[in-house]
Amino acid sequence: MRVISLCPSNTEIMEYLGLSHFLVGVDDYSDWPTSIASLPKLGPDLSINMDLVEELKPDLVLASLSVPGMEKNVEALVERGIPHIILNPQSMSDIEEDLIKTAKALNQWERGTAAANDFRDRLNAVRQHGLRITKRPSLYWEWWPKPIFTPGKINWLTEISEAAGAINIFHDVELASVQTDWEDVLSRKPDFICLAWVGVRKEKVQKNNVTKRPGYESLGYKDDSKILILEEELYCRPSPRLLDGLERLFRLIH
Repeated sequence: MRVISLCPSNTEIMEYLGLSHFLVGVDDYSDWPTSIASLPKLGPDLSINMDLVEELKPDLVLASLSVPGMEKNVEALVERGIPHIILNPQSMSDIEEDLIKTAKALNQWERGTAAANDFRDRLNAVRQHGLRITKRPSLYWEWWPKPIFTPGKINWLTEISEAAGAINIFHDVELASVQTDWEDVLSRKPDFICLAWVGVRKEKVQKNNVTKRPGYESLGYKDDSKILILEEELYCRPSPRLLDGLERLFRLIH
């Protein structure tokens, strides 16, 4: 099978299935696993070069609608008659279902079932630990600083927070992504600040990006250990790697 992935989360699903050797091309942002480094890059996920996609003669393209603007990729695939499926996971259960859906499309039913079971077991294992937490810390997740974007109720990071025995401070907002301001964050008095800026490597984020903000002192932190700089690739992509992020988060906050 010759498979093309048009976004990082799809590429990571292929690896979780143990099928990344089927990949013959990926988008520019796909960076895991390392075995894909030599594959043809087809452009950023919002500007895929469809001529290159067609030249690679894929048996299946894994398209996505996880970011606004990806619709044009799907439209181009339809226009050109290129075989594809569309993944658009918004929750942990969606990711589990996408493992099965992708494996089915590749005639790899057993791998899909095994991967979905493994995914569910790992998630439930952390959830069981989380249920034993009596004092659940509140978390402020920051996806972007200016303007501030943070996940709301309809987002996997609210699920991740709950599984880790914590609470997303914006879990009351019925949106996947919330645009707000620093004053709103301060008023909710989070126990931890989790910085995972989309598209920015962990090494480029500094705690003083937060400590210099007006009113930071009102949070009453003894030091900056309550500010967690996290790997955006483990928290901002709807892929099975969210489990790695979840397990890491649990250790950090408890």
